[in-house]
Amino acid sequence: MSTPTDDPLSRERSHLASSRSALRAMREDAESLDIKDVTANWVNAAVLARQIDDRIKALADLSDTPLFFGRLNYLHAPGVELAEGAEGEQFYIGRRHVHDSEGDPMVIDWRAPVSQPFYRASKKDPQDVSLRRRFGYTGGDLTAYEDEHLMDPAEAAATSKLLQQEIERPRVGPMRDIVATIQPEQDEIVRSGLGGTVCVQGGPGTGKTAVGLHRVAYLLYAHRERLARTGTLVIGPNRSFLHYIEQVLPALGELAVRQGTVDDLVAHVEVQGTDEAPAAVVKGDARMAEVLRKAIYSHVTVPTEPVMVVRGSRRWRIPAYELEAIVRELLDRDIRYGAARDALPQRIAHVVLVQMERSGEAPDDRVQDAVARNAAVKAAVKAVWPPVEPARLVLRLLTDADFLATHADGILDEDEQKTILWAKAVRSVKAAKWSAADAVLIDEATDLVQRTHSLGHVVLDEAQDLSPMQYRAVGRRCTTGSATVLGDLAQGTTPWATRSWDEALAHLGKSDGVIEELTAGFRVPTDVITYASRLLPHIAPGLTPVASVRENPGFFDLRSITGTAEVVAACEELLRNEGSTGLIAADARIPELAAALTAAGIGYIDPGEETTVDTRLTLVPASLAKGLEYDYVVLDEPQAVVDGEPDERTGLRRLYVSLTRAVSGLIVTHTAPLPAQLT
Repeated sequence: MSTPTDDPLSRERSHLASSRSALRAMREDAESLDIKDVTANWVNAAVLARQIDDRIKALADLSDTPLFFGRLNYLHAPGVELAEGAEGEQFYIGRRHVHDSEGDPMVIDWRAPVSQPFYRASKKDPQDVSLRRRFGYTGGDLTAYEDEHLMDPAEAAATSKLLQQEIERPRVGPMRDIVATIQPEQDEIVRSGLGGTVCVQGGPGTGKTAVGLHRVAYLLYAHRERLARTGTLVIGPNRSFLHYIEQVLPALGELAVRQGTVDDLVAHVEVQGTDEAPAAVVKGDARMAEVLRKAIYSHVTVPTEPVMVVRGSRRWRIPAYELEAIVRELLDRDIRYGAARDALPQRIAHVVLVQMERSGEAPDDRVQDAVARNAAVKAAVKAVWPPVEPARLVLRLLTDADFLATHADGILDEDEQKTILWAKAVRSVKAAKWSAADAVLIDEATDLVQRTHSLGHVVLDEAQDLSPMQYRAVGRRCTTGSATVLGDLAQGTTPWATRSWDEALAHLGKSDGVIEELTAGFRVPTDVITYASRLLPHIAPGLTPVASVRENPGFFDLRSITGTAEVVAACEELLRNEGSTGLIAADARIPELAAALTAAGIGYIDPGEETTVDTRLTLVPASLAKGLEYDYVVLDEPQAVVDGEPDERTGLRRLYVSLTRAVSGLIVTHTAPLPAQLT
């Protein structure tokens, strides 16, 4: 008679329980560490205490998150560094490493080399794996398993049902990791090296955002010490999006990754104004970088008078021609304006020291520093190479037509110059109503004066909406590091949207970046993505349509209606299903729909807020829909979405985004005729 432990599912549950106990013991060990006698001073103590605190947080056992999701049985031992090399060795693959009291692994981190075949092994290339087992969970409870015998020719290759169920699992709350469902083509991008920049073109539902976040997690695993020194940053399009993705990396045990928007990066001034589209396009053009460079270096004047340095009873004269040579040499080196200005007094002082040595004196470095601080030298530096305040310089360019014309000559035409000039004069930097594009210009000017700090790795999501100048701002943050650029050319909804990834990488300063394309759709149902793809010839000719690989086709329904009440009814219909529902509409339609939902007694939240058991409906302006996803979507008035944008192409792209937010089902409601491109 068999015992419960003879049942494979019972054995796996037992291993799960043991692994959770081991993880608790690891956390308790970290909590019990006493650092009183191992730190030399309070600074070291504070650093070590913070590291231990981060370690404790990373070892948290999330009750509703599976500790492991797969198992690999190898024919041979894949690595003696992990365990003794016995044949038939098996490894459980999970979100983080767990070991027992002896130090033997109970769960292997998904990023470890030994875990890679879980994502890449196949019948054609089993990679020494005899068995791949996937686990199914309900909450945190292990409820099912599924085996794939990679070495058995009699077993036909089949799509994993547990994998499909995990992909299609209802979405409630923020974005979750895809560590259990990473596909081979995604895994290649995730595990690409730190040294290279990768650009991922991916249509709706291809998992590009998740791939980018998992690549960060992998790089932190493979290059932890280096990235701990240099830092990592995830850049998203807006706060709602960042709030939606913010739990992915912590769920994988990574807590040290900063997140922000491009506006956060360039927040040198308070943004209170907005630009008309034509002005924003010119300000975002890469040619503005040359205008700024010319304006800044115009402050340098070639010296025409000598400098007389008095030290004690001696006078030392630096002729004008020598000063000119120093200035021209600094200009020819093309170093930052501020760095050159800092170097100039030292160069002048060096000339004086040479004269001192020729006269028989023996000056040292202290004398050179003293000469560099001499009042006459300071006055000469101020006259020849005066300080430049970036915001004030940009303000002058935008308000002084003559100053702009001088430095934009041959770069911007007269109409373009008039487009960006402010109509009214502004008295000061603080009084100016800066736009987001102005802040980027100030950031460019700031970098021309003083080099921007570079990080080890930057992830840039929804990159297709950035202007060339915004790309330059991001590129400055990773000049000595690498980047992961994520986007979809078909979803560009700004007047300056990216035309090609080669062009974008050039502005980023990463022309050698590799462009990868994801075309397999794991999120959007077949009928929905097929319908939305009717727009591609009009918004992104030549782009490969996404091919849905979902077994569950979901559902798609077009409804001609007579009023708002039927939109509310469609929401009520979808809310009867498990999971989240989004009502997406043109921004101008949001107040009317909000009033109708309130009148019907249906609670809703704004984008970025977390759904709850009682409130699973999000009311989404079309302008904020990008990057978000819901199990079910009601899309209200497609033509109104198109009409809400300044031009038809941008409107159709906004509609494409809105159509592709659904994971399981989409209802399109309309009183006006549908856009001709859809019919």
